[in-house]
Amino acid sequence: MLENSRPLHRAILVLPHLRVQNANAISSPLTWGFPAITAFTGLMTALERRLGSGSGIAFYAVGIICHEFEAQITSGGFTRAFHLTRNPVLHTGESAAIVEEGRVHLELTLVFDVEISDVHLEETSRCALAECIAGELAGMRLAGGSLMPALPGHRHRPRAPVLETIPDADDSRAQAKQFRRLARRWLPGFALVSRDDLMRQRLCELREECPEATVLDAWLDLSRWNSHAVESPEDKPGDPTSNVVWHTDPHPGWIVPMPVGYAALCDLQPPGSVRGARDQTTPFRFVESIWSIGQWISPHRLERLEDLLWEPEHDPEHPTASRLYRCRNRYQPPIERPESAL
Repeated sequence: MLENSRPLHRAILVLPHLRVQNANAISSPLTWGFPAITAFTGLMTALERRLGSGSGIAFYAVGIICHEFEAQITSGGFTRAFHLTRNPVLHTGESAAIVEEGRVHLELTLVFDVEISDVHLEETSRCALAECIAGELAGMRLAGGSLMPALPGHRHRPRAPVLETIPDADDSRAQAKQFRRLARRWLPGFALVSRDDLMRQRLCELREECPEATVLDAWLDLSRWNSHAVESPEDKPGDPTSNVVWHTDPHPGWIVPMPVGYAALCDLQPPGSVRGARDQTTPFRFVESIWSIGQWISPHRLERLEDLLWEPEHDPEHPTASRLYRCRNRYQPPIERPESAL
């Protein structure tokens, strides 16, 4: 936040084609691959704190577009193993216990929903602020990974960070035009959006077959490829010599399981009351991961900026929501028209 007052003008900050080396690829106890969304909202908070309240900018949400993904793994058939470091031996000569670490190299574009003060309304001031933020970010870590400078001769020439004010909410056409112009610069790439609607839809379908189905069953069903056997239509039903054809159920897009935040396991503990906590001046609470379903989608298929952004959500006053620390995305899938309307 700014000193003395809230920022006055909504803007969009784009940090294009960031190279991240050795980011954390183990995003939760049940998933691996792309870093968790909380790593990016945490980066947003840390960046705002580094800039300070006198910088004239405040951050509210972040969008992620991935251009390259290179997991540091050894692949053999259906088995994959992470490339692990060899730690020094103990003073007894024995091997030290290893906590498995997964790493991945990434190329990302980060899009921030921000508000800026009057002092940054001029283009020259906005460009200087964007360059300052990019320089500050270069000395930070993202999901445990190091931000690296652009490679010479890379297919994407280095682009300067962009900080633009967003047109008024009443001018939806101008907002859409601005977003389409920026989205074209993010190609080729894929944006990560939320698909909570698929979880609800799949749960209803499973409960039609089995009323005892749970949300976990729906999540696991969407997280894997499901195949089933179908008898060949040329053969008679029940014929033991009939041929079987295996069909794989299609997915509605590039669907992935993902952690979206944390749920509290206990009440908030006073600062310094929990032994071993890193920060003895901040209230402490034990939490566990919560999961949902996400989708990778090309940025040019998004209709508005809100479809891209992830916003941290916590309501300390609500009796139930006070125990949830969750990231929300407002992506709205296009409405499928019935075949009769085509």
